Amino acid sequence: MVVGIGIITFRLYDTRSLKGKRKIVKAIIARLRNSFNASVAEVGANDVYQKAEIGFSLAGNDRMLINSKIDKMFNMADEIGLAEIVDTKMEIINL
Repeated sequence: MVVGIGIITFRLYDTRSLKGKRKIVKAIIARLRNSFNASVAEVGANDVYQKAEIGFSLAGNDRMLINSKIDKMFNMADEIGLAEIVDTKMEIINL
């Protein structure tokens, strides 16, 4: 079994409240979750309204496929265009 974990750090512009941040973060999470059938959630920087950290995980039995899907998730998060990606982290674990 192979588990892939990724974290994307975003910089949010034009957000002046946590309510505005929540709207953008929910839109990004919904797009990633629906497109890749992955577990996606906001995992950090909860109280900072100009920064968001979104984490996700995928499970499968092929390391190359999981790596490819994680790369595609990073690309889709960038293509959505709601926020600027500042940093990405990825880890693949063989169990």
